[in-house]
Amino acid sequence: MRCLVEEAQKAPKVLSALELEEEPYRGKQISTWARLRRSPSAMIGLVLIVLLLFMAATANLIASQGIDEQDLRKGLLAPGGEFSLGTDEFGRDMLSRIIHGSRVSLQVGIIATAISAAVGISLGAIAGYFGGRIDYLVQGMVDISWAFPTVLMAIFLIAVLGPNLTNVMIAVGLVYWGGFARVVRGQVLSLREWEFVTAARAIGARDWRIMFRHILPNILSPVIVMATLMMGDAILIEATLSFLGMGAQPPTPSWGSILASGRSYLILAPWVTIFPGVAIMLTVLGFNLLGDGLRDALDPRLKNL
Repeated sequence: MRCLVEEAQKAPKVLSALELEEEPYRGKQISTWARLRRSPSAMIGLVLIVLLLFMAATANLIASQGIDEQDLRKGLLAPGGEFSLGTDEFGRDMLSRIIHGSRVSLQVGIIATAISAAVGISLGAIAGYFGGRIDYLVQGMVDISWAFPTVLMAIFLIAVLGPNLTNVMIAVGLVYWGGFARVVRGQVLSLREWEFVTAARAIGARDWRIMFRHILPNILSPVIVMATLMMGDAILIEATLSFLGMGAQPPTPSWGSILASGRSYLILAPWVTIFPGVAIMLTVLGFNLLGDGLRDALDPRLKNL
């Protein structure tokens, strides 16, 4: 018993030493950024995302029209002249609508990912740390959520909640939480028996403090990678739901709803569908490229390369 108490008394010093290793941590950050810069595809993805962020942040400044301005006399004008990307059937500037639509896509991507991460990380951490029946229950919930196609599950949730942008973000977040839960559960299972966790238990730290103070900060790398990849998926699902009329409602511009409105003019005015389609493609590509680059840069097996 005395030996155990002595080890417990030494534990705070060990933990403090680990927490005070700031210089190696800064070095790791620099090394991670250096590895990320060495990946051309990751840098392309980063540039695309930065452009999306800039476009969304300055939409009111760089867009020549508001979201509800229209002029029927200028309907379906070809790209060029006053309208660089042409106009839609209501005479609305396509460039302005795509710029305003970037806000919707980015908003859905960020909030849906945050919802999914909050639910998945919490349940995954609880399942991995406590195990037993709790783990069995959470794993069963994940299996059930993955038994249905993603789009079909999102459509079902929208049918229950109602078709609007807020419900789209909630639905997409609830569809993807299982991925975060699986990743976090696996990481927690591997970390819960490490010495720093055992030391925290020895000094009387509560389970919740151990999970959120000691374990979760050490599993951020895979969570960051997954969140980046999910952003692209969330934007794609939102575009799909809006295309089906279950997402953002008029006059809110969404790339998916712009695509849907251009179906009737695919031969007469193909630019109405081409440009929002390209915007969706480049955005999803950007997040996927950056996510792959982050995965390689944060992989501990590559730290000496």
